[in-house]
Amino acid sequence: MNLNLSVFYKSNVTDTCAIWNILSSRNLHRAARQAGVTFCCTRFVAYECLFKPRKTSKVSDNELRGRLQKAQVEADFMECQLDVADLQTVGLLERRNRLGKGELSSIALAMKTNQAFMTDDQKARKLGKEVIGNDKVQTTPHLLGWLFFEGKLLDVDKEDIVAEHKRLGGILEQYYEEVYREAFRCRLMMQQTEKQG
Repeated sequence: MNLNLSVFYKSNVTDTCAIWNILSSRNLHRAARQAGVTFCCTRFVAYECLFKPRKTSKVSDNELRGRLQKAQVEADFMECQLDVADLQTVGLLERRNRLGKGELSSIALAMKTNQAFMTDDQKARKLGKEVIGNDKVQTTPHLLGWLFFEGKLLDVDKEDIVAEHKRLGGILEQYYEEVYREAFRCRLMMQQTEKQG
Protein backbone atom coordinates (compact mmCIF):
# COMPACT_ATOMS: atom_id res chain seq x y z
CA MET A 1 0.00 0.00 0.00
CA ASN A 2 1.42 3.33 -1.07
CA LEU A 3 -0.21 5.66 1.47
CA ASN A 4 1.33 7.75 4.20
CA LEU A 5 -1.28 7.30 6.91
CA SER A 6 0.43 9.80 9.20
CA VAL A 7 -0.61 12.64 6.86
CA PHE A 8 -4.12 13.70 5.98
CA TYR A 9 -5.29 17.15 4.86
CA LYS A 10 -8.20 18.18 7.04
CA SER A 11 -9.92 20.59 4.61
CA ASN A 12 -11.55 18.69 1.75
CA VAL A 13 -13.64 19.36 -1.33
CA THR A 14 -15.66 16.18 -1.83
CA ASP A 15 -17.28 14.72 -4.90
CA THR A 16 -20.46 12.65 -4.88
CA CYS A 17 -18.91 9.21 -4.36
CA ALA A 18 -16.76 10.47 -1.48
CA ILE A 19 -19.81 12.02 0.21
CA TRP A 20 -21.74 8.76 -0.02
CA ASN A 21 -18.80 6.72 1.27
CA ILE A 22 -18.16 9.05 4.21
CA LEU A 23 -21.83 9.14 5.15
CA SER A 24 -22.23 5.38 4.70
CA SER A 25 -20.86 4.96 8.23
CA ARG A 26 -22.01 7.13 11.10
CA ASN A 27 -18.90 6.14 13.10
CA LEU A 28 -16.55 7.15 10.28
CA HIS A 29 -18.29 10.49 9.76
CA ARG A 30 -18.43 11.22 13.51
CA ALA A 31 -14.74 10.36 14.02
CA ALA A 32 -13.71 12.53 11.06
CA ARG A 33 -15.62 15.51 12.41
CA GLN A 34 -14.23 15.02 15.92
CA ALA A 35 -10.72 14.92 14.43
CA GLY A 36 -11.31 18.35 12.85
CA VAL A 37 -11.79 17.15 9.26
CA THR A 38 -14.04 19.43 7.22
CA PHE A 39 -15.91 18.70 4.02
CA CYS A 40 -17.47 20.99 1.46
CA CYS A 41 -18.87 20.43 -2.01
CA THR A 42 -19.83 22.35 -5.10
CA ARG A 43 -23.43 23.04 -6.08
CA PHE A 44 -22.98 20.57 -8.95
CA VAL A 45 -22.18 17.84 -6.43
CA ALA A 46 -25.02 18.84 -4.10
CA TYR A 47 -27.40 18.63 -7.06
CA GLU A 48 -26.09 15.17 -7.99
CA CYS A 49 -26.52 13.97 -4.43
CA LEU A 50 -29.86 15.49 -3.55
CA PHE A 51 -31.88 16.24 -6.67
CA LYS A 52 -30.58 14.46 -9.78
CA PRO A 53 -33.17 11.88 -10.87
CA ARG A 54 -32.04 8.26 -10.59
CA LYS A 55 -33.09 5.43 -12.88
CA THR A 56 -33.90 3.28 -9.86
CA SER A 57 -34.26 4.49 -6.31
CA LYS A 58 -32.97 2.32 -3.48
CA VAL A 59 -33.72 2.58 0.22
CA SER A 60 -30.01 3.32 0.78
CA ASP A 61 -30.23 6.35 -1.55
CA ASN A 62 -32.98 7.86 0.56
CA GLU A 63 -31.10 7.17 3.79
CA LEU A 64 -27.87 8.71 2.47
CA ARG A 65 -29.75 11.77 1.15
CA GLY A 66 -31.30 12.20 4.59
CA ARG A 67 -27.88 11.95 6.24
CA LEU A 68 -26.47 14.56 3.85
CA GLN A 69 -29.34 16.97 4.51
CA LYS A 70 -28.85 16.54 8.27
CA ALA A 71 -25.08 17.09 7.90
CA GLN A 72 -25.68 20.28 5.92
CA VAL A 73 -27.98 21.61 8.64
CA GLU A 74 -25.06 20.99 11.02
CA ALA A 75 -22.74 23.03 8.72
CA ASP A 76 -21.03 20.02 7.14
CA PHE A 77 -20.70 19.41 3.38
CA MET A 78 -21.56 23.06 2.83
CA GLU A 79 -22.16 24.07 -0.78
CA CYS A 80 -19.67 26.40 -2.44
CA GLN A 81 -20.50 28.36 -5.55
CA LEU A 82 -18.12 28.60 -8.49
CA ASP A 83 -17.52 31.86 -10.32
CA VAL A 84 -17.01 32.37 -14.07
CA ALA A 85 -13.24 31.76 -13.89
CA ASP A 86 -13.85 28.49 -12.03
CA LEU A 87 -16.33 27.40 -14.69
CA GLN A 88 -13.72 28.14 -17.35
CA THR A 89 -11.35 25.85 -15.44
CA VAL A 90 -14.07 23.19 -15.45
CA GLY A 91 -14.37 23.63 -19.22
CA LEU A 92 -10.62 23.19 -19.69
CA LEU A 93 -10.58 20.10 -17.49
CA GLU A 94 -13.59 18.69 -19.32
CA ARG A 95 -11.64 18.66 -22.56
CA ARG A 96 -8.85 16.65 -20.90
CA ASN A 97 -10.93 13.91 -19.39
CA ARG A 98 -14.43 12.51 -19.61
CA LEU A 99 -15.66 13.12 -16.09
CA GLY A 100 -18.93 14.49 -14.78
CA LYS A 101 -19.43 18.11 -13.80
CA GLY A 102 -19.41 17.09 -10.12
CA GLU A 103 -15.87 15.73 -10.20
CA LEU A 104 -14.59 18.51 -12.47
CA SER A 105 -16.14 21.28 -10.39
CA SER A 106 -14.69 19.69 -7.24
CA ILE A 107 -11.20 19.67 -8.73
CA ALA A 108 -11.61 23.31 -9.81
CA LEU A 109 -12.77 24.35 -6.32
CA ALA A 110 -9.93 22.43 -4.65
CA MET A 111 -7.44 24.21 -6.93
CA LYS A 112 -8.97 27.61 -6.21
CA THR A 113 -9.16 27.19 -2.42
CA ASN A 114 -5.96 25.17 -1.95
CA GLN A 115 -7.87 22.35 -0.26
CA ALA A 116 -7.53 18.64 -0.81
CA PHE A 117 -9.78 16.96 -3.36
CA MET A 118 -11.49 13.89 -1.92
CA THR A 119 -12.78 11.26 -4.34
CA ASP A 120 -13.15 7.50 -4.62
CA ASP A 121 -13.44 7.61 -8.41
CA GLN A 122 -10.25 6.38 -10.09
CA LYS A 123 -10.51 8.62 -13.18
CA ALA A 124 -11.18 11.67 -11.04
CA ARG A 125 -8.28 10.76 -8.77
CA LYS A 126 -5.93 10.45 -11.74
CA LEU A 127 -6.91 13.85 -13.16
CA GLY A 128 -6.80 15.42 -9.70
CA LYS A 129 -3.25 14.20 -9.17
CA GLU A 130 -2.22 15.67 -12.53
CA VAL A 131 -3.63 19.15 -11.89
CA ILE A 132 -3.57 19.52 -8.08
CA GLY A 133 -0.70 17.26 -7.11
CA ASN A 134 -0.47 13.74 -5.74
CA ASP A 135 -0.45 14.70 -2.06
CA LYS A 136 -3.65 16.81 -2.27
CA VAL A 137 -5.87 14.03 -3.64
CA GLN A 138 -7.38 11.86 -0.92
CA THR A 139 -9.82 8.97 -0.63
CA THR A 140 -12.26 7.67 1.96
CA PRO A 141 -10.02 4.64 2.68
CA HIS A 142 -7.13 7.08 3.31
CA LEU A 143 -9.33 8.99 5.76
CA LEU A 144 -10.28 5.75 7.51
CA GLY A 145 -6.64 4.62 7.75
CA TRP A 146 -5.52 7.98 9.11
CA LEU A 147 -8.25 7.91 11.76
CA PHE A 148 -7.11 4.44 12.87
CA PHE A 149 -3.45 5.48 12.79
CA GLU A 150 -4.18 8.56 14.90
CA GLY A 151 -6.24 6.53 17.38
CA LYS A 152 -9.44 8.46 16.56
CA LEU A 153 -11.03 5.13 15.69
CA LEU A 154 -10.41 1.97 17.69
CA ASP A 155 -10.02 -1.59 16.47
CA VAL A 156 -13.55 -2.41 17.67
CA ASP A 157 -14.98 0.26 15.31
CA LYS A 158 -13.86 -1.46 12.11
CA GLU A 159 -16.53 -4.16 11.92
CA ASP A 160 -19.35 -1.69 12.49
CA ILE A 161 -17.97 0.72 9.86
CA VAL A 162 -17.61 -2.04 7.25
CA ALA A 163 -21.03 -3.58 8.01
CA GLU A 164 -22.90 -0.27 7.77
CA HIS A 165 -20.99 0.71 4.63
CA LYS A 166 -21.97 -2.59 2.96
CA ARG A 167 -25.59 -2.34 4.14
CA LEU A 168 -25.89 1.01 2.36
CA GLY A 169 -24.46 -0.35 -0.89
CA GLY A 170 -20.83 0.65 -0.38
CA ILE A 171 -18.16 -1.26 -2.30
CA LEU A 172 -14.98 -0.27 -0.43
CA GLU A 173 -14.81 -3.17 2.04
CA GLN A 174 -11.61 -4.60 0.55
CA TYR A 175 -9.87 -1.21 0.71
CA TYR A 176 -11.10 -0.60 4.25
CA GLU A 177 -9.65 -3.95 5.34
CA GLU A 178 -6.30 -3.21 3.65
CA VAL A 179 -5.97 0.28 5.08
CA TYR A 180 -6.95 -0.94 8.55
CA ARG A 181 -4.15 -3.54 8.47
CA GLU A 182 -1.70 -0.92 7.18
CA ALA A 183 -2.66 1.51 9.96
CA PHE A 184 -2.16 -1.24 12.54
CA ARG A 185 1.26 -2.11 11.02
CA CYS A 186 2.34 1.56 10.99
CA ARG A 187 1.25 2.06 14.61
CA LEU A 188 3.26 -0.99 15.70
CA MET A 189 6.34 0.24 13.84
CA MET A 190 5.99 3.68 15.41
CA GLN A 191 5.65 2.17 18.90
CA GLN A 192 8.74 0.00 18.38
CA THR A 193 10.72 3.02 17.18
CA GLU A 194 9.64 5.02 20.23
CA LYS A 195 10.72 2.18 22.57
CA GLN A 196 14.14 1.96 20.92
CA GLY A 197 14.62 5.74 20.99
